[in-house]
Amino acid sequence: MTSGYYAYIIGHDGHIKERIDLVCDNDEEAKRSIEQLVDGHAIELWQETRWVVTYRPQE
Repeated sequence: MTSGYYAYIIGHDGHIKERIDLVCDNDEEAKRSIEQLVDGHAIELWQETRWVVTYRPQE
């Protein structure tokens, strides 16, 4: 079953800069979809109102 996921790109100031809407079959597919987006910014992945994971940029 596909579900709505949201990837929130977090700016250096800790505020949301952008939201990317995803439709994925499961958490693992959603995680793979956003891994390439981690480019100097933290990203929070949510499924509707459920937090899934936070990716932090490598320093």
